Amino acid sequence: MSGRDEGAASPGDAPRSSERPLIGITTYGRLQDGRYRLPAEYVDAVRRAGGVPVLLPPGDAQVDELLRRLDGFVLAGGGDVDPVLYGGEAHPAVARVDPERDAFEIALVRGLVARRVPTLTICRGCQVLNVALGGTLHEHLPDVVGEELPHRSGDAEPEARHAVAVEPRSHLARVMAATEPRPVSSHHQAPDRVAPPLVVAARAADGTIEALELPGHPWLVAVQWHPEMSAAEDAEQQRIFDELVAAARRHARGTAARSEP
Repeated sequence: MSGRDEGAASPGDAPRSSERPLIGITTYGRLQDGRYRLPAEYVDAVRRAGGVPVLLPPGDAQVDELLRRLDGFVLAGGGDVDPVLYGGEAHPAVARVDPERDAFEIALVRGLVARRVPTLTICRGCQVLNVALGGTLHEHLPDVVGEELPHRSGDAEPEARHAVAVEPRSHLARVMAATEPRPVSSHHQAPDRVAPPLVVAARAADGTIEALELPGHPWLVAVQWHPEMSAAEDAEQQRIFDELVAAARRHARGTAARSEP
């Protein structure tokens, strides 16, 4: 896991900037050593896009305040969503369940959808989005599609990559300017029954859902892969962060205009 980034911003009381929008990034849960962590690649990708990263550890009960103060959000990857939350079943492969993080991110997602705030959800974040809106997950993807396609790395494969077929007319295809990316993948779960408001924007060759979108939302993209892990050298993946930050900038300007007397 990458080390933490000491330069991440704090919401504070400073006025919002439409030129460098504030992008909230959810972190992993509290670890046994008493620390919160997040791979630095998330921060780096947001900064390259011109945003100011604001790290959001789970447990904050003031979700409405975060939605008012921040201009865009990234829900990061991490441990598995508790199967209880989507009517799933216990599975020996389900790991790192964190009730505090589940509760925080589900509340955050519902607020982001209701308030139409620009949002990017990644891996676990894609799964949280689907669960928060009423969908379900495959508890362990290899049980459903096998392991011929590498959805996560292993001893023999230090970095898992596979082709993804993106719907040509999707918002995601326009954002990346690509319909056949080969991004870094690291997951053993994926959406099963898609929540009714969402639509599938991409699939893997084995049928696994790789991306979701929310029609009618100004900017909401959910990807099952990890764009931050290759964004430094992969323009298609960096564009996802670039467009998120651009949408957050527009959102900030719109909010400022509405608040003027």
